[in-house]
Amino acid sequence: MRGLIFTSSKSPSNSFAQTSSTSTHPHHQTFSVSIMEEDLLHAEQIIKRWDLDSPFYTKLDYLFTGDQQEARQFIVSVNNLQSAMHFFVSENANSEKIIHAQKLMQVAMKRLQKEFYHILSAHRDVLNYVSASGLFSKTRSSDSVSDEDNASDEFDQITTVMKDLKTIADCMISSGYGKECVNIYKILRKSVVDETMYNLRIEKYSFSQINKTNWNVLEPKIKSWLNAVKFAVNLLFSRERMLSDYVFTSSEKIRESCFSEICTERALVLFEFPELVAKSKKSMERMFKTLDLYSAVSDLFPDIETIFAFESVAVVRTQAVTSLVKLGDAIRAMLADFESSIQKETLKTPVTGAGIHPITRYVMNYLLVLTDYTDELSDIVADYPLHLQIQSPLPESYFSNKFSDVTSSVSDRFTWLVLVLLCKIDSNADLYTDVAQSYIFLLNNLNYVVSKVRNSGLRNITGDDWIDKHEQKLKQYIKNYERIAWSRVTSSLQMNVKQTESNISVEFVRDCFRQFNLEFNEAYRKQSVCVVSDSRMRDEIKMSLGEKILPVYRSLYVKYRGEFRGVDSVVKYAPVDLENCLKDLFQGDGGQGKSNTSSYSSSSSRSR
Repeated sequence: MRGLIFTSSKSPSNSFAQTSSTSTHPHHQTFSVSIMEEDLLHAEQIIKRWDLDSPFYTKLDYLFTGDQQEARQFIVSVNNLQSAMHFFVSENANSEKIIHAQKLMQVAMKRLQKEFYHILSAHRDVLNYVSASGLFSKTRSSDSVSDEDNASDEFDQITTVMKDLKTIADCMISSGYGKECVNIYKILRKSVVDETMYNLRIEKYSFSQINKTNWNVLEPKIKSWLNAVKFAVNLLFSRERMLSDYVFTSSEKIRESCFSEICTERALVLFEFPELVAKSKKSMERMFKTLDLYSAVSDLFPDIETIFAFESVAVVRTQAVTSLVKLGDAIRAMLADFESSIQKETLKTPVTGAGIHPITRYVMNYLLVLTDYTDELSDIVADYPLHLQIQSPLPESYFSNKFSDVTSSVSDRFTWLVLVLLCKIDSNADLYTDVAQSYIFLLNNLNYVVSKVRNSGLRNITGDDWIDKHEQKLKQYIKNYERIAWSRVTSSLQMNVKQTESNISVEFVRDCFRQFNLEFNEAYRKQSVCVVSDSRMRDEIKMSLGEKILPVYRSLYVKYRGEFRGVDSVVKYAPVDLENCLKDLFQGDGGQGKSNTSSYSSSSSRSR
C-alpha cells in the first residue's frame, strides 16, 4: 500500500488531488516556491544519473557500492523530492510540477528496488554468516567492537549492509512504496530460509509416513532433526527475526508481516515432526530418542516464545506446545509398557550357575540411561503420581528420599521400577530345586542392582538409605546361603570336636571322618556349579566358609591323621585340600578345579 500519497503509480495527479486542501494562484511566486523548485531541480539531476532506463546507465553500476556519498545524496534527494511534492500539492493540486515530481519519484523507487534486491542477494552469505555468529547484535551497540582485525572487518561490513538495507526500506516506505520493498524482502529471505531448511534435511511428513517407517530408518531422521533444531531456532529463525526487526524498524506491522511470511511455514514443519513421532507406534527402543525430542523442544521453548512472539505466528508456539504434550504422553505410555514388560517376563528354566538374569542387566542399564533424563521426566510425570497396583501399600520409607535432588514423583517412579524388577527376580528364584542355589541367584541379582545404583546417578534418586537397606539384605542372603548349603558340613565338625574331648574309639573317629567327607562332597558337588559374579562378594563368602570349616577340621586332622594311613584311610582331605576346594568355589566349573587327595598321601608319606 502506498499510503495517502499514491493510489497508482500511473495516475499521480489523482492522488495528489485527493490530499489537496488549498489552491494557490499559478503565477504567485513566493520564497518557499523558489526553494522547492530548486530542491526539485537538484533532485532531478541526481535521480536522472541513476535512471535505469537512461541510455547512459551501466548495468554494473550500483549506488550502494563504493562511494557511499553518492548513495546518501540520492536518499536526501528523494526525501527532498517527497517534501517538494507535498508542498506543490498544497499550492496547486493540478500543477505540472506535481506530475513531473511523481515521474521522478517512480524513477527513484525503481532504482531503490534494484539496489535493495542487489544488496539482499549479493550479501546473503554475509548476512547468514554474520548473523549466525552473533556479530549482527553488535550493530545495536557501538560499545562492543572486537579487537581482532578480521572480526572488525566483518563487523564493519555487516554494519554497512544493514544500514543500507534499513536506509532504503525507510525511504521507500515513507515514499509510499513499502509494498514493493516488502515483496522483494519476503521473496529473497524466504528463499534463504527454504534453502537452509532443505540443507538441514527438514522435510514435511504425514503421520502415515512416520507411522509406517521402520525404526532403523526413523531413528536417523530423528538424529538429523535433533542436529538441526537448535541451529534452526537459535540461528536461522532468530536471525530472520533480528533482520526484519532492524530493516523495518519504522513499522512494527511490516516487521511482523515479513517475519511471519518468511518463517511460519518452515517452523511449523520443524515442530510438527516431534508430534508425529510421538503419535506413531511405540516401543522400548524408542524411549530415549523420544526423550531427546522432548528435551530439545523443552530447552528451546523459551527461545521459541521470544522469537515467535508476534500474534500472527502464535500457531508456531502452539505447535511446539502440542509436540511437548504429545511427547510427554508417549513417554508416560512407554514407561507403563516398560513396567508391564518386566512383570510379564517369564523364565521357564533357571539361569545357569544361578548367575545374573538377563532381565536384571537389561532393566538396570535401561534405568541408568533414564537417569540422564531426570529433568525431563520430572516435567513429564509431575502431574501423574504413581498409583501402585498392589493390595497392601508399601511403607512410605521405601520411596521417600529426603536427601534426593530429584522430585519425589521421579524418585518414586524409579524406585518402584527397581522394586518390580526385584519382585520378578524373587519369583524366578523358585525355579531352583536347590534352595541354596536360589539364594546365590538372589544374591547375584540383588548385588548387581545395588552396585548399579551405588555407582551411578540412581544413587541420587533412591538415596543412601535405600542402598544401606539392600546391602543388609545381601548380608542376610549370604547367611541364609551358608546355613542351608553348608550347615550339615559345619555341624558334622562340631559333633566330632565335642566327641574328641573324651576318650573315644578309633572306629568312632573313622565314622566321623566318613560323615564329614559325605557332607562336604555333597555340598561341594551342588555348589561348585554356582557362580558369584562379584569378585569381592565371592571372596567374602569363601573367607566366611573357610573360617567356619578350616580351623575345626585342621584341629581334628592334626590329632587323628596318624591313626588312618594307607589304603584304609578315611581322611580324604588334608587342610590344604579343603582350602583349595573352597578357593575353587563359585567359578561355575562344576568342581573341575577341585584338588585331588594326593596332597594328603604325600603329606602322610612325609610324616612317616
